[in-house]
Amino acid sequence: MDVLNESAANEAAYRQLLADLYQARGQARLGGSEAARAKHMARGKMLVRERIEALLDPGSPFLELAELAGEGLYPGVGPGAGLVTGVGLIAGRACMVIANDPTVKGGTYFGMTCRKHVRAQRFAWQHRLPCVTLVDSGGAFLPDQANIFPDEGLFGSIFHNQVGMSADGIAQIAVVMGACTAGGAYIPALCDEVVIVRGQGFMYLGGPQLVQAATGEQTDAESLGGAQMHSRISGVTDHLAENDAHAIAITRKLVRELPPMPPPRILRGVSRPPARPPTDVYALINADPKKPTDTSAILECLLDAGEISEFKAEFGDTLIAGFARIHGYQVGILANKGVLFTESALKATHFIDLCCKRDVPLLFLADVAGFMVGREAEQQGIAKAGAKFITAMSAARVPKFTLITGGSYGAGYLAMCGRAYQPNAMFMWPNGRAAIMGPEQAATTLALVKKQNKLAAMESWSAQEEEAFKAPIRQQYESFASARNFARHLWVDGILDPAETRETLALLLDLAARLPRQDTRFGVFRM
Repeated sequence: MDVLNESAANEAAYRQLLADLYQARGQARLGGSEAARAKHMARGKMLVRERIEALLDPGSPFLELAELAGEGLYPGVGPGAGLVTGVGLIAGRACMVIANDPTVKGGTYFGMTCRKHVRAQRFAWQHRLPCVTLVDSGGAFLPDQANIFPDEGLFGSIFHNQVGMSADGIAQIAVVMGACTAGGAYIPALCDEVVIVRGQGFMYLGGPQLVQAATGEQTDAESLGGAQMHSRISGVTDHLAENDAHAIAITRKLVRELPPMPPPRILRGVSRPPARPPTDVYALINADPKKPTDTSAILECLLDAGEISEFKAEFGDTLIAGFARIHGYQVGILANKGVLFTESALKATHFIDLCCKRDVPLLFLADVAGFMVGREAEQQGIAKAGAKFITAMSAARVPKFTLITGGSYGAGYLAMCGRAYQPNAMFMWPNGRAAIMGPEQAATTLALVKKQNKLAAMESWSAQEEEAFKAPIRQQYESFASARNFARHLWVDGILDPAETRETLALLLDLAARLPRQDTRFGVFRM
């Protein structure tokens, strides 16, 4: 196949990936069923995304996090797990918005809903963003209690994070726009200020039926936990609104009274367009994942003027390291260009140290099969060099962002700032893949073990039998490694179209530029 035909085939395959992505996004943005949405609107209530749009400033970007979380994990629940989370501008101030979608199983919390809420809070805490929570939820989805109740990072962590952020001076504002029951009533109760909608918002630890069952007392929802009662008698809420629109207007006013956003500590330069259109990425990434991608060409599509000031360009050349700009913001780039050798790991360690000393954010562009293996690599100290790389990356206290642009496997995934190292944000492109090893390597490794066992038992194993053994393993690893699987399990913050990557990174870098500097203290570098 000639170059032009191959590029056209690559682009066609990539656009199919994008079509699938946008279809899933569309499903997430619909929320619940048509009947559930109609019932919700018949009550005079705005849909969750209408609420968010009215809350944000006109024209504000909305950096949505975990849009596809939970996709396919719960029967009758679309992508998003019944919660919308993201960053946008309210009265000129960047805020984290966390909003229940009551058209999805009454806005109840599944295990993934809890994890998504907690992830949004941790992002907000890390970037010191006020949290505005639009509450309209029936509380926990009881059949999923094992994934909701007992562990760290689940429902209880929502309360813990609210308390911690409030103590750190990060505003917590709740808007009770519907049901708010059982333990969920503590979400607004733990906020700094609470707005509630008359005749629509209800807060109680136990609803009328539960109260009657537990105490024999007969009461109605309004006197038990209605907006007027809480605003005039209990004092649990602070502001009484007449409808969704009024509640949103009050909330915007509350945000307007908060201290202003801190000014950028890191100055932004002049933004210049990339050397190549970001959509060129579609043709650059081969439809066959076994064929490598030209990393330098990818950088030309992402960086201002396509320029990078490379560090140690002639040394450890399977890793590109250097300083560049994205929409005027300076970043330290670490981008794979092959397997990681001792030299490339040492280069990465040196470069990360420079970025920490110069207070430059790090951007990891991961497309790596892992670290080199074999006798020669081990004798050259690949484990020691890799440990240096991981030590530097893990200890670095500059903002860190990770984008998986291709395959990211094994210890290479870890070294390129995988999820375990808590980057400020982590995304994948639709073609992105990540796993403990590649599908073919996994199938071959397990087949070798099986073959050795067969030989030890003096049993025959034909080539056809071996292939039949390997095929489902390949399929299992391919399914696990896919970007959609990582997004549904919240192992990444989302999947980005390459065309929207520069703008997303610019928003993230703007948030990071307003954080106080943190000094880095490295662990021991084994010599």
